Amino acid sequence: MTPQPFVRPYRPADRAALYEICIRTGEEGGDARYLYADHALLPSVFAGPYAELEPGLTFVVDDGGGLAVGYIVGTADTALFAERFREEWLPTVAGRYPDPARPLRTPADQMAALLHSPERMVLPELGAYPAHLHIDLLPGHQRAGFGRALMTRFLGALAAQGVRAVHLGMVTANTPARAFYDRLGFHEIPVHDAGPLTYLGRSTGDRTSASPPTLAG
Repeated sequence: MTPQPFVRPYRPADRAALYEICIRTGEEGGDARYLYADHALLPSVFAGPYAELEPGLTFVVDDGGGLAVGYIVGTADTALFAERFREEWLPTVAGRYPDPARPLRTPADQMAALLHSPERMVLPELGAYPAHLHIDLLPGHQRAGFGRALMTRFLGALAAQGVRAVHLGMVTANTPARAFYDRLGFHEIPVHDAGPLTYLGRSTGDRTSASPPTLAG
């Protein structure tokens, strides 16, 4: 019988796979490896700190053979997460990725600057949506229901913690991602000077209407 992919909780052994997924989907949903000489830089901002600091809110799509091919990460409390990012996560990676000199000249400079400014995550317009998330799937596992399955699992975990609403920031140019979030009931949140990003939010209740693929773990 062919192994079937399923959603399960994150395990520390998944760390390398999370980093691989992150860099391979990091350029408007496409491969970002050509932008960064060090392929761990992008995941050190958008994947690693969540798996380290919020493992209970980290879920993966297992390909059926133990390999993670997609993930969702996030936090229940963005303001607290930003504090922990600076105090607990940043010291572990700052030596490898120092705060770059200005002006920022390359994508790597821009990403390192984001790494050193976790307070950027805390925006007044998002106060009613205290949780936030990032979700990524490798191309071969997209459009198969696994994004919805990951979101269902994550929203359920937030609701169980009493968190009422969640937000995310997406690159506005990534129109396929926007269509996905629209289908899941996210709505746009006006944010002043959002730059290339669009912010979306939704309640953690009434999570997703369609039955997801197999959920396990």
